[in-house]
Formats: sequence, C-alpha cells, structure tokens
Amino acid sequence: MGEFKGFMNYDKQQLHELSLVERLKHHDAFQQRFTKDEAAQQGARCMDCGTPFCQTGEPFGKETIGCPIGNYIPEWNDLVYRQDFKTAYERLSKTNNFPEFTGRVCPAPCEQSCVMKINRESVAIKGIERTIIDEAYENGWVQPTIPKHRRDESVAIVGSGPAGLTAADELNKLGYNVTVYERAHEAGGLLMYGIPNMKLDKDVIRRRIDIMQQSGIRFETDTEVGVDISREALNEAYDAIILCTGSQNARDLPLEGRMGFGIHFAMDYLTEQTQYLNGEIKVPSISAEGKNVVVIGAGDTGADCVATALRENCKSIVQFNKYTKQPEAIEFDENTYWPLAMPVFKMDYAHKEYESKFGFEPRAYGVQTMRYDVDRVGNVKGVYTQILEETDEGMVVVDGTERHWPADLVLLSIGFIGTETTVPHAFNIQTERNKIVADNKDFRTNQPHIFAAGDARRGQSLVVWAIQEGRAVANAVDEYISEKTFV
Repeated sequence: MGEFKGFMNYDKQQLHELSLVERLKHHDAFQQRFTKDEAAQQGARCMDCGTPFCQTGEPFGKETIGCPIGNYIPEWNDLVYRQDFKTAYERLSKTNNFPEFTGRVCPAPCEQSCVMKINRESVAIKGIERTIIDEAYENGWVQPTIPKHRRDESVAIVGSGPAGLTAADELNKLGYNVTVYERAHEAGGLLMYGIPNMKLDKDVIRRRIDIMQQSGIRFETDTEVGVDISREALNEAYDAIILCTGSQNARDLPLEGRMGFGIHFAMDYLTEQTQYLNGEIKVPSISAEGKNVVVIGAGDTGADCVATALRENCKSIVQFNKYTKQPEAIEFDENTYWPLAMPVFKMDYAHKEYESKFGFEPRAYGVQTMRYDVDRVGNVKGVYTQILEETDEGMVVVDGTERHWPADLVLLSIGFIGTETTVPHAFNIQTERNKIVADNKDFRTNQPHIFAAGDARRGQSLVVWAIQEGRAVANAVDEYISEKTFV
C-alpha cells in the first residue's frame, strides 16, 4: 500500500476546474489534471484492500460494481504514490487501451465500489488515472504499437466508438490488417460527436487516432457501410467483420404536437454543435441562442445539453426529471448502499454552471410531460406538464398540477432504444429488441464471420463496458481466424 494510514491523514481531492464564470465564455475543457505531488498524495489514500472491489467489474441491474476492464487500481495507486508514473502508465495500459477517455468521461463506478466508500470518501481513482495518462503523453511514453510480424488476414470494423477503437487496437497488436469504417467525418463515434468539447477535448481523440494510424490501422471516414460500400465488397475483402455501430437510435416522446418545429433529439443538437466547432458545418440548424430551452430527461446527455445551451447564450433552461428530488445527504455510520452509489442529490458540472449564472439550478423534479404546445404555423412555444408522485404502486400523476412551460427549443434526452438498422439489414444480421444478437462469449452473430460488440450488442452503456467488449471481441475474432487458418 501507499502511506500507512494515508486514508486517515489526507482528504479526497477533486480535479482542478476553471471558474464557473470564465468557462462559460468558451468550449474549452473545464477540468484539469492533478499535479504530480497532488496525485501522489491521493495515491497514498489507497488501502491496498485484500479484496479490491474497485476492480470487480460486475453488472448489477442497470448499475456496475467496480471497473469492467479490471484495471490494476491498487498497483498503480501505489506507483503514483512513489511518483513512478512511467511504471504506473505501463500497468494502466495493460488493461485500458484509452485511459485519456475514461479519465475524462467515465462515471467511475470504481470509486463508488472503493472499500473506503463504506464510511468515508473514496480514493480519487479517476483523477489519478487522468494524471497518469497525461504524464505519459507529456513525457512521450505513448508510442505507436507496430507488430513485429504482419499476418495475411484482414479485419473490418464498422464504427469507431470506444468498442470499435479498442477492437482495432487489440487486433492490430496481434498483427492483423485492420480497417475501421466510420460514416462521420472524423473517427471517434460518440466520443467525438456526442460528448461536448468542454468534457472531452476533441484533440485528445485526434491524438489517439493519429497514434493508431501510425501503428498501421486504416480509417475510412465519411463511409457508411450498406450505403457507400456494400456487404459484398466487405465480405470479399475481409476475413472477419466486427459491428460496433453503437446504440444511437434515440427514444422518442410522441405526444400531441410532436411534429412541431423546434423539437429535436438531444444527440442531434450535440452532434451539430461539435460539427460546427470542428468547422464541418457553417451554421447549425439547431441553436439555443436567445431561446427558452426545455430539456426532457435527467441523464448525462441532458446535462450536456444544458452546458452547451449556456455557452450559446440561451435565455433560460429547465431540465425535466420525472423522479422526486433525492435527499441532500444521508446520515450514516456505514454506507448500506455500498458497493453501489448512494441515492443522494448531486450537482453535475452543467447544473453548477447554470446556478452560477441564474442563481438556481435548472432541474425540475417529479415532472411528466403531457403534450407540446405548438402555434398555428407549427412552431413549438412550450410544453404542458403534470407532477408525478412516488407511491407504493409506483409513480402516479397528481391531479390539478398541470403547468405550462414556455419553450422555443425542446430537446429530447430520454435515452436510446438500440442500434440503427442500416448495417444489420445490410448484412442480414439478426436483431432482437433493437440490439444485434451476438453470443456473450464469442460475440458471433448469425453470420459466422461477423461479430458484434459494444452498445450495438448490449444496449446503451458505459465507455468502460465498450472497452471491455472491444478487447473481448478482438480475442474472439483472433480465435476464429486462427482456427479457420489451422484447418
């Protein structure tokens, strides 16, 4: 372990952030890494538990206990405490292909599962991870991985989100000729187009893509499989194909007035904003500037919409949460929810930003949208809601609580129902409940040479699960091709 009783001597520290006022003036990343000394002190808090739940990686309902990719967390915490960042990076990269992504956008189930979370604050695992990889880049330790021997076999990967990138990285290390197909202008999937710049600087993604290209991986962007290139062409050119198309089919809210102008999916809004900042489009078709904005949905994507609309200088924002506001704090001697997160009130980065500007947070609780208010020419001008109340029978509508909320822009952020159908239909791939049907162990679809991994297979999930599945499907493809070659 690091320092004896370090967890008692030091408090948990949060990563440095730009001021709430200043960061609203731009789209630059608002969060910064620890210094080396700060990271060492945080590493000293790790207890080197006999059973480190932080690296358990088990699904529990819709939640996750610990890290699914099995990071050697206590090991690199101790190495950081000793300020051996190079060895810490080597240990980290054994299990995590892209620590620069997870260290910025992962919700860190490892921290919720930290044994210290039973009765105090966890180790700052995510912040330490971020500092390790930033040190690695600054010192030139992150280098292209060029295999000593190239195989004759080739693999195509459809989709360049975290699952596709991970599979590409792993297969390239094994010597396969890997080509990644991406329909967007740049690689990265939702990392590039679904997460705002202030949370994940796009140059961080481009830096990694450049290293992967130097390693020998080919990227074919602006290419939609099933449209720009046929399945026959891919089947003929590649020994195996991996589908990592994500879960981008947004859930709709088809209430009265849904066809009104000014009602959009949240991901369409965030994607356009990134395209605009990247210089791919001159003027976004969806803008929050000077508008009253309603965000329907309480998750991270909804919060990202709040932060983006603030930077567009919107007039107002409200974010609907259908559940009752959680308690500010829970008094406890022991955390009975451990190793899961405690159900307590939290302020996301976007909510803090809104509160700093307007004096109150933007969320409205226990709200159910009833219908859209659309004028005679079809423009949305508001939404009607009612209050929901939690009872033993579930959530029920409270009579007499109807309210009108003015809105010039409504953003639907209520999750995703599965993968889009273009690619599965192109390859005659079996789907069920809008997910590609593929085995949990070998990731094979109903087409023996086609595999699937990530959100396209398991549904909307965390970036760490995408990385875990990317590594696993790469091993499955290697076994498949090796067995076929041997025969």
